[in-house]
This record gives sequence, structure tokens and C-alpha cells, in this order.
Amino acid sequence: MSHSGTTLILIMAIAVLAPLLAYGVGRRLPVPLVIFEIVLGIVIGPDVLGWAKPDALVDGLSQLGLTMLIFLAGYEIEFGTVRGDTLKRSVWAWVCALALGLGVGVLLGGGYDKGVFIGVALTSTALGTVLPVLRDAGALRGRFGSVVMAFGAVGEFGPIIAMALLLSGRKPAESTVLLAVFAALTAGGVLWALRPRPPWFSRVIARTLHTSAQFAVRFVFLLLALMLGASQALGLDVLLGAFAAGLITRLVLTGAAPESGHEILEKVEGVGFGFLVPVFFVVTGIEFDLDSLLSGGRALLLLPLFLVLFLVVRGGPVWFLAPRDLGRRDRGALVLYGSTALPLVVAITTMGVDDKVLTAGEAAALVGAGMVSVLAFPLLALRLRARGGAGAGKGAGEGAGAVTGREGAAAGQVTGSESW
Repeated sequence: MSHSGTTLILIMAIAVLAPLLAYGVGRRLPVPLVIFEIVLGIVIGPDVLGWAKPDALVDGLSQLGLTMLIFLAGYEIEFGTVRGDTLKRSVWAWVCALALGLGVGVLLGGGYDKGVFIGVALTSTALGTVLPVLRDAGALRGRFGSVVMAFGAVGEFGPIIAMALLLSGRKPAESTVLLAVFAALTAGGVLWALRPRPPWFSRVIARTLHTSAQFAVRFVFLLLALMLGASQALGLDVLLGAFAAGLITRLVLTGAAPESGHEILEKVEGVGFGFLVPVFFVVTGIEFDLDSLLSGGRALLLLPLFLVLFLVVRGGPVWFLAPRDLGRRDRGALVLYGSTALPLVVAITTMGVDDKVLTAGEAAALVGAGMVSVLAFPLLALRLRARGGAGAGKGAGEGAGAVTGREGAAAGQVTGSESW
């Protein structure tokens, strides 16, 4: 059997095993599923057992998995619930984090090029990973949940824009023009999505929803392909297209098939979280350079430093610019959730290594810090709010409808504490 076949079998075996482990461990400690996927990927990878080796096919599927993850995160964001002062504060918090991150990155990296990669990575938020934790705690529908959504959405979207502006290798002015063109295309897509769909469109969706035609699902993937193609044609990162496609898809389905949107999304998630997204996280583990992290003294020291910097660079501005109606414990929990990072850190460090700007050890330290943040920060945030009496039921009625129940699935990375 070829290396691709063997590696794919191992990846899917881990995809099946990881939820079982998350369920078993979750009875005592709710560990995010992504941690098991990455750790098991490391175990079967070249630096431990050496059973799995990535190649062009596996890397392609992994990239599709990341694209799908960002698409679904974009789909779950309802900007109508994060507008106003909260949105302004979240934007300014990220802008301050970017300025601080670039400064810290340049100091650590000893130069602008390396500093930009490090700085942008330090500003990201793994919104898709913290949503399931919030859902399990019953905190998504209250004021705190909407604030986390606002800060998390900007922390997910901002670094993608920064990647297009600062990490593309083009002059900033040229990148700005291309981003403006893409923004215009996206705005056109949004306006089109807001227009009423003809009656036959909804009828076709309803009649094919449970047949082999699957018109709605195919239409969703067409929208995704169109936005990915637009971003690629403009020389922008495909993650920008994936995020925009998620936003447009929600608008289309909400208007054309409000009664079937939930079921359509479940089918799309089945493709994403049942296959592509696990491939991305397991391959992240397989490609994790454990040797570089453990053999180089500097790289190993950088991991805890980067973990602290996630809290300082991303969490510091969040603390100072959080809405004033949040108490100290909620503000601290918001900092922890906002400082949780991983998927975009993987994407940014991969670009840095490919461009020969970041060393393998530096990339491993950043990704390792992201893994620790995913494991530790959401759990600490839950305990911090629990001590303050912010239980699952508190605020459940506040802002009813502000956040949909599907938001927890945006990452597809369910924790072991979910009911089975």
C-alpha cells in the first residue's frame, strides 16, 4: 500500500478514536477534541512512531480541512448580534494587539520579516475551538456569550486580513487595492444573498434535501468554490475567501430556506467535521516538528514565552477594552477565551516555514503554545466564571436569540463533556 493510503487510514482511525478518548476523559476533565487529534497525530508522525508521512495528497486534504473550518466559523457569525459599542471595542482591541504583537515580534525575531509572522500569530483567536465550551456551559445566549462572539470573530477575521496585507510578499499598497476589490466582490455577494430568492429555488431545496440530488449542499459548495476562486485569482489567502463564503452562505440559506437551513448545515458539517477538519488537525500533529522543539534549547524556552505572550498581546487589550458592564471575573474569562489560539497559528507558521522566514523550532514553539492555550485557557475561563457564580443558567434569557444554538458546532471540536 502507498504511503498516502497508509497515512489516510491512520488519520481516519485517529478521527474515530479521538472522540472516544474525549468522551472517556471528559467524565473527569473536558478536554477539547482537537487536542487528542493533534497529540495522536504527533504519536504516529515521523518524530515518534514514524508510521505516517504527509505527501501532496494528504497536505491537500489538510488544506481543505482548514478551509472548511474557517468557512463554518464564518457561517456561524451573526454580525447583527455583535454590532455597536461591543464591535467597536473588539476591533480596537485587535488593532492594539496587532501593534503590540508586531513590536514584540520584531524584538523576538530580530527583524521585520520574522517579527510580522510572530506578531500576527499572537493576535489570533481560535473562535471555533472556544464555542463548544461556551455552549456546554450554557453561556452562549447571554450577554457574556455575545461579547465573546464579537471579540472572537474579530480575532478570527483580523489575522486573515493581516495575512493578506503583511504576509503575502507584495507591497502593502498593492495588497490594499486587492483587498478592496475582494471586499467589493464580497459586498456584491452579500447584496445578492439578501435579495429574495425565486419560489422555485426554495422548492428545489425542499424536494432534493433527502434525495441524491442534494441541491442545497451542492449550492453551498459552489458558493465556497466561487469565493475561494475569487480570493485565489486576486492572489489573496484562500482563508479569506472561505470566511466570506461562510457569511454569504448563512444569508442565502436564511432567506431561501429558513426552515431547512439547520438541516442543510448539518449535512455540510458532516463533510467538514466528519472528514476534512479531523484530517487538518491530525496532519498538524504529524507535521509538528517535535525534534526541533525538544532538541533546541531556545525553541523549548520559546513555547512558554509564546503562551504568556498570547495572554499579554491578545489578552491585554481585551482586558482594557472589554465592555464596562462585564464584571472582573467575566472580563478575565473573556481574556482567556480571546487568547486561545491554534488554527490560524498553524496556517501562519506554515507560511513562515515555507518562506524560510521562521525556523522549524520557532514554528513548533508557536504551535505548541497554541496547543497548550486550547487545552488550558477555556478550562480556566470556565472555572473562573464558576467561582463568580456565572453558572450555566445565568443570563440564559438575556438577549434571547442573540446567538444561535448552532454556534457550538462552528469548530466541530466538541469537548468530552458533551452529551452522547
